Amino acid sequence: MRKYLFGTGLLSAITGAVTLLRSARSEERFTWRTALAWLSWAITMALAVGSVVDTRRASRGKRIPLDSPRADDKNKLLKKRVSRRR
Repeated sequence: MRKYLFGTGLLSAITGAVTLLRSARSEERFTWRTALAWLSWAITMALAVGSVVDTRRASRGKRIPLDSPRADDKNKLLKKRVSRRR
């Protein structure tokens, strides 16, 4: 579970959230640029979580969508998991 929580995608999304929260605490008004920044953060977080889910499914031998970045690594992840069980 540790390799999922400390993945670069999740760490960058969390860092982005901290930055956005700090800017929200300032006295600046909420503008369309701020809304776009929050939308961008939400997309980044969704992609990071989706990557974690796909990696976990692939390592357990379950099917993952072909458009996933992990689709090519599915066999490699499954072999790694099988070799750990022995």
